[in-house]
Amino acid sequence: MKKEIYLRARERALALFQAAHIALTSEEKDNVEVADFGLNDFERTGLMLITYINTSRCCAKEMAMLPGQTCPEHCHAPLPARGYTGKEETFRCRYGQCTLYVAGEPEKDPACRPPEGDEAWYTVWHQVVLRPGEQYTILPNTPHWFQAGPEGAVISEFSTTSYDEYDIFTDPRVQRAPTVE
Repeated sequence: MKKEIYLRARERALALFQAAHIALTSEEKDNVEVADFGLNDFERTGLMLITYINTSRCCAKEMAMLPGQTCPEHCHAPLPARGYTGKEETFRCRYGQCTLYVAGEPEKDPACRPPEGDEAWYTVWHQVVLRPGEQYTILPNTPHWFQAGPEGAVISEFSTTSYDEYDIFTDPRVQRAPTVE
């Protein structure tokens, strides 16, 4: 990801957090993470986040997404060597709208579409629409993906310990950690 895209994304994330009335410290503002998932198509596939805490027992994050932006399909699988059963996470919408897709009964007429050209990497279609104040819990090892609505979205995540570096993405091109040029 080009540095100017990264810096602009951080500014846009802070604007979304402000619109959601999320109070952040200076340190948190300085630590906004920008993920393009190695696809170099940040406007369509990506997200911005702040990790408040990630201990051996719990994790709390704030995620910001641009209008129509998608987080690609993935799951949080068990890590037997660590005695980890996989991440259980609850998404709570704070601003805008987030449409979440998980394993289950497929939506007959889904509200969202994967980014054009990447459709093969999206396999779960049970639709859950989250508006401000609504939440949904995703059980460990559940494939899921999500997309922001027309205003963008801010989503709080409350979960068990997060090992993002071990997330399993359906799309083999995805790289979880961003590379900034």
